[in-house]
Order: sequence, then C-alpha cells, then structure tokens
Amino acid sequence: MSRFNRTLDKTGLARKLRRDGTDVEMRLWQRLRNGQICNTHFRRQHPAGRYILDFYCPALALAVELDGGQHTQMGIRDRERDDWLKQRGVTVLRFWNSDVTENLNGVLEVIAAKIGELSSAPVQYRPRWHSPRVSDPHPALTRRPPPFRGR
Repeated sequence: MSRFNRTLDKTGLARKLRRDGTDVEMRLWQRLRNGQICNTHFRRQHPAGRYILDFYCPALALAVELDGGQHTQMGIRDRERDDWLKQRGVTVLRFWNSDVTENLNGVLEVIAAKIGELSSAPVQYRPRWHSPRVSDPHPALTRRPPPFRGR
C-alpha cells in the first residue's frame, strides 16, 4: 500500500470526477480554492480509503460533502462512510446541493465556523487512511514518520 493509499484506479476516478464536476461542486470550489476561507487549503475529489471526498482539508482533517437527490436513497452508505472517516479523525460537513445553490454564503459561514473550531482545538495524531493494526494501540509511538521529500 502506498503512503497515501492511492492506486491507479482511484487516482483515475478522482481525476474523472474533477473533470466532470457538477455545477454546484464548481460553484463551491470557486470559493474554497486557494485558501479563500480562513487561509485554509482544500483538495477537490480527494481519495480516502475506498472513498473519494468532494472537498478535503488535510491540515484540519475536514471533509465537505455535497449531496444531491441520489443521496436520499443512500443514507446507510453515507453513515458507514461518515463512521469510517470519523474513526480516522476526519470531521465531515454535509450539505445538500440546494443549500449551495440557494444559500452559498450560509454554507460558507458554516464551513468557516467549523474551520475556526478545528483550528483552535489541540492537534491530535491523525492516522493515515488504512486501518491501524490491532496489535498497535499507539501507532504514532511505534512507527517512524515518512522522510521529508519536499513539497
């Protein structure tokens, strides 16, 4: 497994989703990109485990998900996904597409408030996307960090 849990299939799918994004995703992305909210940087269509997150801020482990009409039938799947992310220390904000269309400023205010809340919280160890080994109760203490390779 690679350091970021990326595979060619996941990367290809994420690229396709970025290229074929919906109008609502593009509208929100225009306001999230380049650190426009609280100088926080987001990624778009970010692979995470077996999922792809609509928007993700790695510095705060904050995911922003947009739900269209198809998500009314996917409630159980969305809860499983949110639980999986929560186990890995990721905070998930979900908005309906209609929220972004009708009240973009309100959505941005909620996101900014959550960024402020997470920024003031003490920094915690955040595991990578794969599940920690059961025999490792504290993987941060037993595993060396990856070497710095520059940005």
